[in-house]
Amino acid sequence: MRVVVQRVTAARVSVDGAIVGEIEPNPQGLVALVGVTHSDTEMTAKALADKLWRLRILDGERSAADVDAPILVVSQFTLYANTAKGRRPSWNAAAPGPVAEPLVDAFTQALRDLGATTATGKFGAHMHIDLSNDGPVTLLLEA
Repeated sequence: MRVVVQRVTAARVSVDGAIVGEIEPNPQGLVALVGVTHSDTEMTAKALADKLWRLRILDGERSAADVDAPILVVSQFTLYANTAKGRRPSWNAAAPGPVAEPLVDAFTQALRDLGATTATGKFGAHMHIDLSNDGPVTLLLEA
């Protein structure tokens, strides 16, 4: 599982012009772009959710857990693109939807179980994400 985390001051995701998920940071929040591969499990999702929740990347070296920062979770299979050959990415390393969707849901639920306020995109949809990266701070978490 790969999670690209961005520290933000605002974020929302829309599908077909309608907002499906939005967070209102006070003053900061996080956007988590989540990619799933074939070997991932629910345990992987829970471990990365815990890591994200406690990661000290907000102002004053605080975590989302310290300040109850909201998190926008968006599925992102393209995190497993293989661009080693040619000009067309291969998506072989990305888990198929029926495998990936429950694990993205498990990641989101694990954050909620930890106390996080979360919003989500719509799995498998063509989404538009509007965000204001703060810092900028962008990290890659992997398990």
